[in-house]
Amino acid sequence: MTDQTTTPQGGSGDEPDRPRFTDKRRIDPETGAVREQPVAPEAASAASDGAPDVGPGGEADAAEAGASPAEALAAERLEDLQRLQAEYVNYRRRVDRDRLVARDQTVVAMVEAMMGVLDEIELARQHGELAEGPFASIADKLEASLAKFGWERFGAAGEPFDPTVHEALMHAHSDDVTEPTVVQVLQPGHRVGERIVRAARVAVAEPEG
Repeated sequence: MTDQTTTPQGGSGDEPDRPRFTDKRRIDPETGAVREQPVAPEAASAASDGAPDVGPGGEADAAEAGASPAEALAAERLEDLQRLQAEYVNYRRRVDRDRLVARDQTVVAMVEAMMGVLDEIELARQHGELAEGPFASIADKLEASLAKFGWERFGAAGEPFDPTVHEALMHAHSDDVTEPTVVQVLQPGHRVGERIVRAARVAVAEPEG
C-alpha cells in the first residue's frame, strides 16, 4: 500500500509546521483503482526467516516432514522388523555352524576312541584274516557306519610324501624315486572330513644325492 500524503489547501508543502496526513485507503478515491500495499522491511525479513531451507533433496525432506504420525510409526516398525529378520538369519547361521562343529567333534572323539580297533581290523585284513567269516562282516559294517559320518582311512605306498598328512618314521635313499615318496605304510592315517585325526605313519624314500 502506497501512503499518500496530503497538504491542506492554501498552504505550501515546504512548511515544516504544517500538519501532515497519511492516506491509508486501499481504493484511490479519484481513480477507483486498488492501491499497491507496501511491505514493511521487518515483515519481509520475518517471512524470509520462517521459510524452510530447501537444498538437495529438499522436496523429499519436505514430504517426509509432512508425513502423518501413523506413517512415521509404520516406517519405524518396518525398520525394526527388518533388523529383527537380519538378526534371526545370523542366529540361524551360527546355530547351523555350531551344530556341524559339534557333530564333527563327536565323530572325531569316537574315531580317537576306536583307533586301536580300526588299526587291528586293517592289520588283520592285510594278513588275510578278513577274507570271510562273521568277523569280516562285522568289520565291514563298522567301517561303513563310520564312513557315513565322514571317517576315512588313508595312506598308501607310492604316493608323494606330504608332511601335512604323513608322519615319517623311517628314511632311506633310492634311485627309483625323483622326490620324497612313501614306500611303506606302517600305520594308516585317519581323518574326518578335512580334519586329520592321525597322520599316516610311513617309511619314506628320498632321491640319491
